[in-house]
Amino acid sequence: MAFPPAFIDELVARNPIEDVVGQYVSLKRSGSNLFGLCPFHGEKTASFSVSPDKGIYYCFGCHKGGSVINFMMEIENLSYPDAIRSLAKRVGMEVPEDEQYQSRYHQQERLWALHKEAARYFHSQLYAPVGAEALKYAMGRGMPKSTLTTFGIGYAPDDWTGMVDAMRKKGYTDQELKDSGLVTVSQKNGRLFDRFRDRLMFPIIDVRGNVIGFGGRIMNNKDKEAAKYLNSPETLIFNKRKNLFALNLAKKSKLGYLILVEGYMDAIALHQYGFDCAVASLGTALTEDGTNLLSKYTEQVVLIYDGDEAGQNATKRAIPILEKAGLQVKILRMRDAKDPDEFLKKFGADKFKLLLEESSNRVEYQLNAIYKKYDLQNDEDKVKYLQESANLISGLSSAVQREVYGNRVADAAKISYEAMKLEIEKALKRRLYQQKKKQEKIDLAPAQNLQPKTRSFHYKNMKSAMAEETVLAMVLKQPALFDQAENLTAEIFSAPILGRAYEQLKNRYTMGLEVQPGALTDFTSEEMAHIAGIMQRHTGPLNEEAFRDCVHTICAEHQAESVSSDNDLLMFQSKLKERKGFKG
Repeated sequence: MAFPPAFIDELVARNPIEDVVGQYVSLKRSGSNLFGLCPFHGEKTASFSVSPDKGIYYCFGCHKGGSVINFMMEIENLSYPDAIRSLAKRVGMEVPEDEQYQSRYHQQERLWALHKEAARYFHSQLYAPVGAEALKYAMGRGMPKSTLTTFGIGYAPDDWTGMVDAMRKKGYTDQELKDSGLVTVSQKNGRLFDRFRDRLMFPIIDVRGNVIGFGGRIMNNKDKEAAKYLNSPETLIFNKRKNLFALNLAKKSKLGYLILVEGYMDAIALHQYGFDCAVASLGTALTEDGTNLLSKYTEQVVLIYDGDEAGQNATKRAIPILEKAGLQVKILRMRDAKDPDEFLKKFGADKFKLLLEESSNRVEYQLNAIYKKYDLQNDEDKVKYLQESANLISGLSSAVQREVYGNRVADAAKISYEAMKLEIEKALKRRLYQQKKKQEKIDLAPAQNLQPKTRSFHYKNMKSAMAEETVLAMVLKQPALFDQAENLTAEIFSAPILGRAYEQLKNRYTMGLEVQPGALTDFTSEEMAHIAGIMQRHTGPLNEEAFRDCVHTICAEHQAESVSSDNDLLMFQSKLKERKGFKG
């Protein structure tokens, strides 16, 4: 729906962008802007900018940007109307809506409430007679009642419709149950059945405290084909790639780092033994979304995956993803136990703390993995070991690090450090050459660099588009300039996105409303990011003569394009007549 302009203006005014972004990003002032680490991609140096006076954010790294509304859409994965609702709720504003409009945000609220009620139902069943065996199992795994309460652990009875019936009594519709992912639907008659049956239930809670899904461990595996662990499917409120188990608790930890493990039981055991910084991935390989979420709460991650081949392969895949998010990575190798849960029960918290202190950084871990690949008694293997190690070490930014690890590899292979140093320098030169060629390729295409970063729209006339960008940036700074370009309309712009933005802003100026990027409607996140980027690039002082020159350029280029199109049409008509004459 279209929200009234006056409502949007008040909404944006009551939600200062620095306050809203500051809830998700640690910002530091630099001049008139605020900077922090981008929440949308991993980085070590802050390139995420918030401009309070312009009411925009922009990342110079990933090029996301826009108004406070766009920020809420991106950070919470909301539609435009639901971002409006979220911001309105934040400041206690009522949202105008028509009778036909059904908000996705209302659906989310209903699903959050339904999942909370389902979690209460499962928890109560754990202490009912039907849950006796599940409770005995949980206690046998070392989980006292306090832990069961903290994590909201419950039991799904071996009943086809126990949960369905309980939720219907609470007033939830069959459609809401279907949308929740907590049920399966019979293909024969459309009846609803519980998705989770005879399973120990682990609620998955997001960082805001909403129950968004469940993981269930099977108790009595009568069906040999049934999965040991079953997770909720993807729903409106649950995306397993964008959430981590126990992060709602771990984000409060004072330990200064987060521990990433594979399973629910490992994370719970760590919390029980005082390591309240543990989180677990949700039955899927670690993703960029997951690491970006981690990077909001810590700068260091200790990775503890199982010691089997699958766990080691998962570790190797996770390292570059975590580092790309700007995180320091340490790897803990389990000894005398297959996982943290088993180790803690065998040896206790003190010995696990020693393991943590001995955990290696990712370079040590990767060098050790390379070492294990080769037989250093074999000359051919030794050469491969040295070359692969040199290539890894050459990627380290510090000369001191290169020397330390170079010495370590040289000692392992029983060669001189001088020889190893030459191999590292050779690999470094090769790496720098590749980077140089890549940069040259970028530098040789300046026009391409000025194109929008998204492929969904493209500048056909670069000369006109650059003038259009300048005009747009100038009127946003000084709306009175609209009076000097009365004949400039959206149709004259060569770039439709810029023409649309100019037209909307001009209409607001004519109506006496505030001219600001946050008031733009019907623009995608990518389009708003591009407009925010324009405002960040065009930061020079206002110059009315330059403004008039840009308007002249836009009009002249449009005229030239029209003449060219007319000539093309005349030529086409002429050729068509010739063909008809020839046929006649």
